[in-house]
Amino acid sequence: MAIRRSATAGLSLCLIALVGFGLFWWVWSGLNGPSSSVEETRVLIPRGAGLETIAQQLEDAGVVPHRLFFIAGAVLTGRQRPVRAGEYLFPPAISVRALLEQMRDGRVVVRRLTAPEGLTVAQVFDLVAAADGLTGAMPAPPQEGALLPETYNYSWGDSRSEMIGRMIKAMDEAIADAWGRRGPGLPLASAREMAVLASIIEKETGVAAERSRVASVFVNRLRRGMRLQSDPTVIYGITNGKSTLDRALTRADLDRPTAYNTYTNLGLPHGPIANPGRASLLAASQPGPYEDLYFVADGSGGHAFAQTLEEHNRNVVRWRRLQQDRSKAP
Repeated sequence: MAIRRSATAGLSLCLIALVGFGLFWWVWSGLNGPSSSVEETRVLIPRGAGLETIAQQLEDAGVVPHRLFFIAGAVLTGRQRPVRAGEYLFPPAISVRALLEQMRDGRVVVRRLTAPEGLTVAQVFDLVAAADGLTGAMPAPPQEGALLPETYNYSWGDSRSEMIGRMIKAMDEAIADAWGRRGPGLPLASAREMAVLASIIEKETGVAAERSRVASVFVNRLRRGMRLQSDPTVIYGITNGKSTLDRALTRADLDRPTAYNTYTNLGLPHGPIANPGRASLLAASQPGPYEDLYFVADGSGGHAFAQTLEEHNRNVVRWRRLQQDRSKAP
């Protein structure tokens, strides 16, 4: 009888060992083996989600073979580094172990929002409000020209208010940097005036090589007490930056008194007319060594510059003739 009991006990231990080994192998292969996903899979993990909820979400997405593997992996590898909420892009056939490392490191999808140079605050607000993945209400709009045009990285779930705050902070830093590098004898009393001038430069030309020369035209006019006569300032006075003017300016527009009309007012306009980029801020603080007082479109995307009114008038005639020729073309 003792021999039989001993044999039975030994057999039971063997079975337990086999079951334990099988269970270990099942968990190990589940943690380290590839998932059945054959393509990149995007998964959004909401803030505050529990471990079981996350596991079920990952199983439903096909990035873990079974939710129990994810739960077991999270428990066995310790909870001192919890998984983070966010938007993840998991590669094909990722293992549960690698997936846990990615989620604990917070390697989320990096989204990008680009605010182009020359947009108004209202236009940038439209971009931020429509940006996929940002959350929360829009804050109160800042003053015109307060948002730096740039490409901003963000993650799913970031707030719109935070994004606007980053844009404001970036613009404050860019203005301070440009103002600190300003050239001698600049006829501008403050960094704000420089930003106003930079916004005009931004709207007048999209050609990088022209910015410092366009800046010199306006600086030369300010020094001589001449009106700046910038069409974009007239347009802003009409639209207040909330829409585009889908027609050509008229003589009545140029004579219309607004705080931004540089045909009727001396000096700089009441405030910025757009959000200037870094290059335009630097051009305003460091205008080129030119003596031009006028410029007009040259038909190639750039401008023809002139030091005298007579030369400028000839450039205008050429521009108008080119416009007429284009209007007659089939």
